[in-house]
Amino acid sequence: MISILILTRNEQHDLPDCLASVAWSDDIHVFDSFSTDSTVAIAEAAGARVSQRAFDNWSAHQNYALANLPFRHPWVFYLDADERVTPDLHHSLLQAVEDPRANVAFRVQRRDFLNGRWLQHVQTSPFYLRLFRPEKMRYERLVNPISVADGSVGEVSGYLDHLPFSKGIGHWIDRHNKYSAFEAQQIVENRAAHAAAGGPAFSLSAAFFERDFHRRRFHQKELFYRLPARPLIKFLVLYIAKRGFLDGSAGLAYATLQSIYEYFIVLKTKELLRGGA
Repeated sequence: MISILILTRNEQHDLPDCLASVAWSDDIHVFDSFSTDSTVAIAEAAGARVSQRAFDNWSAHQNYALANLPFRHPWVFYLDADERVTPDLHHSLLQAVEDPRANVAFRVQRRDFLNGRWLQHVQTSPFYLRLFRPEKMRYERLVNPISVADGSVGEVSGYLDHLPFSKGIGHWIDRHNKYSAFEAQQIVENRAAHAAAGGPAFSLSAAFFERDFHRRRFHQKELFYRLPARPLIKFLVLYIAKRGFLDGSAGLAYATLQSIYEYFIVLKTKELLRGGA
């Protein structure tokens, strides 16, 4: 079997359907950030085991869960309250853990929905590491964390359905307003750490020709962060290059919202660099 990890904070709206989609597991852990609504009561009524910790940032919170929660099974599947495991995915997950071969983690394909429409084209990336051996997984970054597996990674079929707008557009904007502050902080911290390690100032040539992977990656990220009209570029990438226009009005709305989110990051990064002025 597979243990389940769900991170929550005031998720009484989405949690019931999320729990129902993983009711096949006999080891569901709801890792809650001291919700003030009925989240905990809903989880306990469904038979889930609830643990609580004050939220600080995404990677620290997730890494704490992997290191400290008493999972019953060697494999863990992680999902958010606004996500649903489809029956096909459930079947594929069971097959994967029965015969993982050398893999320590597996990617799943996620389907994001807006106004009932699958955002099939405009998504930045639909693949996420969600099934893993907890001792072989760690997360990096303050927000939108990167999943780093210590070993081989496979892929399973079936879809993980994501309903990011289930609480309305306003909630999505409020949440991403908070995310953008973490993103700006991450950019500033990365620059400070690079400088403290004796790394050279941003170099365009280093973004392409630096031999050290980590230094090259830093300069590549800096190249993106320094692009003029970055929010517009993100809109064009999502809506034109990735053919988000094929997703209809939902694709246009999503690409627009993502460009606004990018603009929040730009403004907040500049604010931090000015010392909060």
